[in-house]
Amino acid sequence: MNTTSAPPPPGRPRLGVFKFASCDGCQLTLLDCEDELLGLSAELEVAHFAEASSDAAPGPYDLVLVEGSVSTPEHVDRIRRIRSEARHLVTIGACATAGGVQALRNHADAGEYLSVVYARPEYIASLATSTPVSAHVPVDFELRGCPIDRGQLLEVITAFLAGRKPDIPNHSVCFACKRRGTVCVTVAHGTPCLGPVTHAGCGALCPAYGRGCYGCFGPAGTTNLPALLPLLRRDGMDEEDVGRFLHTFNVTAFTAVEERGPGVTGAGGEG
Repeated sequence: MNTTSAPPPPGRPRLGVFKFASCDGCQLTLLDCEDELLGLSAELEVAHFAEASSDAAPGPYDLVLVEGSVSTPEHVDRIRRIRSEARHLVTIGACATAGGVQALRNHADAGEYLSVVYARPEYIASLATSTPVSAHVPVDFELRGCPIDRGQLLEVITAFLAGRKPDIPNHSVCFACKRRGTVCVTVAHGTPCLGPVTHAGCGALCPAYGRGCYGCFGPAGTTNLPALLPLLRRDGMDEEDVGRFLHTFNVTAFTAVEERGPGVTGAGGEG
């Protein structure tokens, strides 16, 4: 992954925001920036952002934000076209960086799902797998989360405007728990928690309210999932429970980490 950036060319750089298979939550995070949007609009020309305006201008774009996974044949062609028009491409959210919840189909028979869910499955054009954008085109930066964090998104856009690497930490949710003084739910209560292997960015919200982290920000920069699995089993989870715990927002990312073993580098980069 390319995490360095040259300053944008003279004049206001052009921003494009595109959606693939997703719930729109990460795009809404950009809209939720509210006060900051005024400042951003002075620095960026929002050329294409269907969630905000029907006035969509064609490329090329200096910065493209992509939400959602590649889940249909049309998506494959479309993401390649967008990449060819993008000077820098950043994927935002669990769907775009790891296939999302819809990647659960990767572990099942997608054809069987179609036959059960749709009355006329022959009209449905769908791939057998849901994959991250990086499986199809080069990606300059991945911003994880379900949804992404507002502050991290602003940091990525600001870094692009300044021509520098985004300052997105690679540490785990456990680090964030310590910073806010949250008692470890696993140590204190035996609550299963993915905090030790999950990328920080949510502010350790779930442990702060007494529940275990469930990994919505994907694998941390350096993870040791094989060391965590015995603790999950100690706290009452059998093999099926552990599988369900991991197979949610970032199912393909955590599967890759488990297969590769301890010490994997990830979040914000390869996952």
